[in-house]
Amino acid sequence: MDKNGEKQTLRIGMIVGKWVGGGVEAVIMNYYRHIDRNKIQFDFICDNDSTNIPYEEIKELGGRVILVPPYQKLFRYIKELKRIFKENNYKIVHSNINALSVFPLYAAKCAGVPIRIAHSHSTTNKAEWKKNLLKQALKPFSKVYANTYFACTEHAGRWLFGNKTFDEGKVLVVNNGIDVDSYSFNEKIRKEKRKELNLKDTDIVIGHIGRFMKQKNHEFLIDIFNELYKENNNYKLMLIGQGPLQDEMKQKVIDLGIEDVVMFLGQKTDANKYYQAMDLFLFPSLYEGLGMVFVEAQSAALPSIASTEVPEIAKVSDRAYFIGLDEPIKVWTKKIKEVINQERKVDTKRIKEAGYDIVTEAKRLEERYNTIK
Repeated sequence: MDKNGEKQTLRIGMIVGKWVGGGVEAVIMNYYRHIDRNKIQFDFICDNDSTNIPYEEIKELGGRVILVPPYQKLFRYIKELKRIFKENNYKIVHSNINALSVFPLYAAKCAGVPIRIAHSHSTTNKAEWKKNLLKQALKPFSKVYANTYFACTEHAGRWLFGNKTFDEGKVLVVNNGIDVDSYSFNEKIRKEKRKELNLKDTDIVIGHIGRFMKQKNHEFLIDIFNELYKENNNYKLMLIGQGPLQDEMKQKVIDLGIEDVVMFLGQKTDANKYYQAMDLFLFPSLYEGLGMVFVEAQSAALPSIASTEVPEIAKVSDRAYFIGLDEPIKVWTKKIKEVINQERKVDTKRIKEAGYDIVTEAKRLEERYNTIK
């Protein structure tokens, strides 16, 4: 309550890290758009070398963006965070940077922030061994400065916080919600988007949405597509996203001689419309905490194939399939050809019942904030 007896808005320090238009940022914004912003507001605390922060939308919704040095400049990073936390007198700091959350939550504890949330959004994979070294080194400290634990799935929660903590019921699984209805298959949007992209009715579009980084396994994805294209030149590949490996993947496509049938579309804020234009979604990630785009693709009634490194909980329709990364490419291409012509029936009820409806999940998160503050 303020001095006039009116209930104050709860302002939360939301640690985002480097905002590059990835899945975690999309999840946070989905929650922000649907939470009751008269009661709860976010201050988005982002690295100052971020590239895709939606400043205007955040401002219009009543939020603020606060830039800080990246964690690699650790002394300056922690010093600046301490200052920000004290000046804003946050009751809650919510960190979304997985094992790296130890750093901002240390600063939050030093600044006297009472509720310090560590949120696990991902896991790891042996293929990224350099990245793993830092993750594994920091994992034991995940609960030292945090006093509240969130995770996008049980898998992600157990990975960061440990089986004992999870089994004791100390980890809240916060489902990554989406506006399910906006992804529902729409024939009109499909025709409009395919026309805009100069796609013919005979074109068979394999789609993928993900940041160009090792985790998303674009190299293997392109190899799969290349084998399909050798058999049938009606295939097209649609890649949405950006990232450090984008130029390398463009060169790979050129080296394979398939640059005319591979679309690099960059970052999109209306990805729901692009799912409509696809015929199949391919998601061979090396690891995922959940893999929200896989859920989105199923919401668009797309046949969707992921690696077995994507958690089983991401299967929310009968159109989802999993294949091991150790399987030869011919196993992947065979499955693609088997399922790509499935009728695209709309079934939003099952996806909502699985816990991915953002309206329901935003209310649940709001209640949790109010319970722990």
